[in-house]
Amino acid sequence: MTAHLIDGKQIAAEIRADVKRKVEERAQAGLPTPGLATVLVGDNPASQVYVRSKQKMCAEVGIRSFGHTLRADASQSEVEALVRQLNADPEVDGILVQLPLPAHLNEERVLSAIDITKDVDGFHPLNIGRLAQKGREPLFVPCTPAGVMVLLQKSGARLAGANAVVLGRSNIVGMPVALLLVRADATVTICHSKTRDLPAVVRQADVLVAAIGKPEMVRGDWLKPGAVVIDVGINRVDDPEAPKGSRLVGDVAFEEAREVASAITPVPGGVGPMTIAILLQNTLRARELADAAG
Repeated sequence: MTAHLIDGKQIAAEIRADVKRKVEERAQAGLPTPGLATVLVGDNPASQVYVRSKQKMCAEVGIRSFGHTLRADASQSEVEALVRQLNADPEVDGILVQLPLPAHLNEERVLSAIDITKDVDGFHPLNIGRLAQKGREPLFVPCTPAGVMVLLQKSGARLAGANAVVLGRSNIVGMPVALLLVRADATVTICHSKTRDLPAVVRQADVLVAAIGKPEMVRGDWLKPGAVVIDVGINRVDDPEAPKGSRLVGDVAFEEAREVASAITPVPGGVGPMTIAILLQNTLRARELADAAG
């Protein structure tokens, strides 16, 4: 068996094309153009790359972007004041505070300061709380977990009644994706560094979401034959034969896993492109919610 490759690049491109079409239709109808504000605190190189990528994708689909950068030693009150300013700006429909924040800042307080109707990253405690409760609906779902669910849907994975294993329990991916899988009627196991006999637990998975941040940790013989594997990990490893002396790999040993799984995401080109695509989709939805609210 050789696994079907779940093409995140193609699926993300389809989502972006749909957003672009809807933004153009809004313009033709004389409706406001959606706007996304990014808040970057400090000069973390990876965060700078992520923010630039988001701004570039906004431009491609016709969404306005407003970049705000604060120095690394910005105070809690300065960051929260900027967020409140963006809350009050009618041209800003979505606010994205780039994580991680510098260690001296209280992340929860900053995220809590975002107007829930502009929380396009889906990390406001109220949105996460609604996600965790039966019968409650968040306004927005975190982008990477939402992207994972789209990839599972597109792969044809049957989630109702399936055994799903989530490897990792971060606030950004592991915990929200576990909650989404529960909502899809899967039976979910969350694994972490204290899980006993991890390979045996993973072998029970009909669906595996790997988000542990350890390069090629999951081996092919950990997998149940026919499992659907979503690899969220993006890890840079040394490779003297690669043009830059390194290459990107996931949390799953891809070449081994593709011989066991029924479907798998590649790294790069799997989950990564979905995150920004869902962010754009959320920003458009925020604008539509603002229109409906008058």
